[in-house]
Amino acid sequence: MAPFRDVEMSTLGLKEESLAQGSSWSMREPSYAGPRRTPMVQRWFDSFRRDPNARITPIPVITSFDDRDRHDEDGMSGPTDLALHDPRSRHYFDMHAANLSTANTLLARELKGRHLQMIAIGGSIGTGLFVASGKSLNYGGPASLLIAYGFIGIMLYCTVQALGELAVTFPIAGSFSAYSTRFLDPAWGFAMGWNYALQWMIVLPLEIVAASITVGYWNSQINRAVFVSIFLFTIVIINLFGVKGYGEAEFVFAIVKITAVIGFILLGVVINIGGFPNDGYIGGKYWHNPGAFHNGFKGLCSVLVTAAFAFAGTELVGLAAAETVNPRKSLPTAIKQVFWRITLFYIVALTLVGLLVPYNHPKLLGAKSMADASASPFVIAIESAGIDVLPGVMNSVILVAVISVGNSAVFGSSRTLAALADQRQAPRILGYVDRRGRPLVAIVIASLVGLLGYLGDLDQQSDVLNWLLAVSGLSSIFTWGSICMAHIRFRRAWAAKHHSLDELAFRSQAGLAGSWVGLSFNVLVLIAQFWTAAWPIAPPAALTGGSEYQMAVPSAVQNFFLQYLAVPIVATFYFSYKLWFRTSIIRTKDIDIDTGRRDFNLPILIAHENDEQKSWPLWKKIYRFLC
Repeated sequence: MAPFRDVEMSTLGLKEESLAQGSSWSMREPSYAGPRRTPMVQRWFDSFRRDPNARITPIPVITSFDDRDRHDEDGMSGPTDLALHDPRSRHYFDMHAANLSTANTLLARELKGRHLQMIAIGGSIGTGLFVASGKSLNYGGPASLLIAYGFIGIMLYCTVQALGELAVTFPIAGSFSAYSTRFLDPAWGFAMGWNYALQWMIVLPLEIVAASITVGYWNSQINRAVFVSIFLFTIVIINLFGVKGYGEAEFVFAIVKITAVIGFILLGVVINIGGFPNDGYIGGKYWHNPGAFHNGFKGLCSVLVTAAFAFAGTELVGLAAAETVNPRKSLPTAIKQVFWRITLFYIVALTLVGLLVPYNHPKLLGAKSMADASASPFVIAIESAGIDVLPGVMNSVILVAVISVGNSAVFGSSRTLAALADQRQAPRILGYVDRRGRPLVAIVIASLVGLLGYLGDLDQQSDVLNWLLAVSGLSSIFTWGSICMAHIRFRRAWAAKHHSLDELAFRSQAGLAGSWVGLSFNVLVLIAQFWTAAWPIAPPAALTGGSEYQMAVPSAVQNFFLQYLAVPIVATFYFSYKLWFRTSIIRTKDIDIDTGRRDFNLPILIAHENDEQKSWPLWKKIYRFLC
């Protein structure tokens, strides 16, 4: 009845005001029209305003408890940006405040299980698989291609299992950088956060340029800047719809990519058995001539980083944990499905690519960059079979794939930047969150970096793309290695504080040994990349002269930095922060395993699940273990 009483009082006020002004008033009571509605346009603009009580984390949480006590004693109230009162505040990192800040996220929890599953299965399938695999095939041959992708696949399986355990236990903002800060060293967390944010910010223009190049398959006369504008605008709009918009877009994109890969596998089997128009049965012919390996062991090593680039983005599942409705239920399923993604979408598809496309195919030699879709071995295989329509369809899928990865780039970089800001490891303005739970300033900054895509219209397009790739090429290796190290330190601290593994909501199927395997493999990739960067493979003759595919070959020094640029970038971040804040490696006894930990009423849930699983048939038990 309260709303009606309010209307009656307001009506009485209007009557009194009208009578005081000498005007007439109808004795008929006005009908109740409900609350006043805000115009749609105004509501839309209001959604971009800051909620005074909301950031990636609440401002009162960011400061330590002692700071808040002093804050209250000073007679101040409400959320205010406070500097640390510690006299060493300019050179002091408050670990407890950082852990609290990442644990109390105010991001909108709108991602559901189906979103996470599609992000895990197909979220990062893009130029790394469809296009860059052509360069890998050319440098190492089909056998090296499978070995390298299988090697990275094993490494990533172990890494993602470790990430799943951490993300289910600690579904916090910032994810990887926050784990590095909490379990390893704040300086390393700072380096990993900026390394990851920079990686995705650079991937955005790279993917946009790749999309504009792909459109050239149908019409190469239109200026690419037109398509750069269209694709960048599309990606920004999707991210402005918030995490729900990102999740729904990725759900659709992943279905398209998964359908295309499965379709290519089926088509590839048919082509391999039926042969090309001018040839008969293909089988393993190209494994004998020109051969299974190219450039020997160095060729294999050169493929490893390209393979890592293809898998980049799988860890986004962990970053999305902070915005998931029920991470305890959704994340384990998504994590387990990485196995099927590695096996089906990479190993099987690339096996067929190696059977259908020889490593010395002219179009592979003519690739101007890793974003050049004309050198996609998937497209080459279909064109060689003489199928007129399907190459265009495959290029359309590649176009969807690169837009999808660009979409993920804005999501990954914006969330990482915002979390860094609220840990005081980035400018505070990046922590701006609007009323719909979007880190708006971080999204805008990440989107502005996409303007570098206009450089793709230059004559030196291949140089621009190669340098962009150099910044992000090895970044994933550092991220994955840090996840494995964080998991190892977490397990050590967990045991030191007398907790059992049965208390964990999700346990890595690879276990602690898997994290050691993942860490070791990451180190081996860094060593292999250093070797191939310092002593590179000689370029094919077709690239150095006497061919329509002639292009400039970088000098030895230039080639080294093109291959290894991420290492000095990470080192600069790490040592500069460490010297300024004088941080040290976190001792096992000081590791915080309580702040932000979700227990989920675990004993009750596990007992209920065990009772339910007793009635399952054997096939369902196996399926749920794997998926």
